[in-house]
Amino acid sequence: MADKLDVRISRRALLALSAAGLATLPVLLPAAAQSGEPIKIGFGMALTGGLAANGKSALISMQIWEADTNAKGGLLGRPVKLVFYDDQSTPPTVPGIYTKLLDVDKVDLVVGGYATNMLAPAMPVVIQHNKVFIGLLGLAVNTEFHYPRYFAMAPTGGPDPKSAISKGFFDVAAQQNPKPKTIAIVAADAEFARNAADGARANAKGMGLKVVYDKTYPPTTTDYSPIIRAIQATTPDIVFVASYPPDSVGMVRAANEVGLKTKLFGGGMVGLQSTSIKTQLGPLLNGIVNYDFWIPVPKMQFAGVNDLIKRYQAKAAGEGVDPLGYYMAPWAYSQLQLLAAGVEATKSLDDAKIADYISKNTIKTVLGDVKYGPNGEWAQPRVVEVQFHDIKGNDVEQFRTMNTQTVVAPAEYASGKIMYPYTDVKK
Repeated sequence: MADKLDVRISRRALLALSAAGLATLPVLLPAAAQSGEPIKIGFGMALTGGLAANGKSALISMQIWEADTNAKGGLLGRPVKLVFYDDQSTPPTVPGIYTKLLDVDKVDLVVGGYATNMLAPAMPVVIQHNKVFIGLLGLAVNTEFHYPRYFAMAPTGGPDPKSAISKGFFDVAAQQNPKPKTIAIVAADAEFARNAADGARANAKGMGLKVVYDKTYPPTTTDYSPIIRAIQATTPDIVFVASYPPDSVGMVRAANEVGLKTKLFGGGMVGLQSTSIKTQLGPLLNGIVNYDFWIPVPKMQFAGVNDLIKRYQAKAAGEGVDPLGYYMAPWAYSQLQLLAAGVEATKSLDDAKIADYISKNTIKTVLGDVKYGPNGEWAQPRVVEVQFHDIKGNDVEQFRTMNTQTVVAPAEYASGKIMYPYTDVKK
């Protein structure tokens, strides 16, 4: 019965993919001392739609890893080949993509594409096939599944990854005098934002903040001014926003148009890390404090990361993707480094052996040492909070250096002090 069901799903997935015009993108392998069939690594990636700015950036970095690996002789003496499809930033496309990768393309290994909302719908298919699955920047994806072969390539670890993404935001707030007393929480009604908002509530409770506004909005929302006005009416000391790129842009614009008055604004807005969105919003970003995972401040200069960034920027030039690559490039490259470490250490493509190795060992990447704890999350979180300031105009060069962005938390990675409150910084 199970076999028949698998075939039926595969045919349906194939029809859907064919109708959407999806086809594996060709990858050229450099000549190297390799033999045999390539090791195929499959994934879906947001190459169109609302997440495409980050998805395209991730793909370039993954292709750099592919070229690097093949130049060194591949894995297990075989070349590697990336097999990928555009998930269109749409969760319903994801199960069909992974079904096709595993049942039709017969890839050897899979990894996750970009973002929580795309990783969660892949999990049931991956679990059914008992595959190792390394997610790319997903928040608390494994909270409900508890799948032992899942690993997060995102630094939102520790005992509560939902809280980890906003802990620095609340730590900064707690250090102010007088200490903030009230908070507004607003989130998209989608997987990532709901998880981030859950964590924000837990952090707010721990800080003793009174929640004066706590609502979600449909991801299809286009006018965010009524939301900002409703928040303004509650006069919160802090406004925490959990959003994806299109709505992050809408929220920032609305906050500036309405003239939001608050002491701390930001927290969980995906997209503000992307160079294209930074240049689009320009000075509208000033004063915002928001999460990030890596930027080139002195305390985050891990071995190999700057070399990768230079090569990424050379490859990205003229490609219409993020020209700097600070947000996605190191993580996408490290994701595949992690998988390769498991393959090389176990000298096999056995998912059980690879998962066991990754779960028990510290692995070196261009983002430093990675060690896992329960549920495939990082043993220790490493989310940073970044404040935007002194942005003038919309040119990209002001974002290449850290003259307009300061890491304000945690202390071990801080590059400066916060400018507070938000309303005064905007003036």
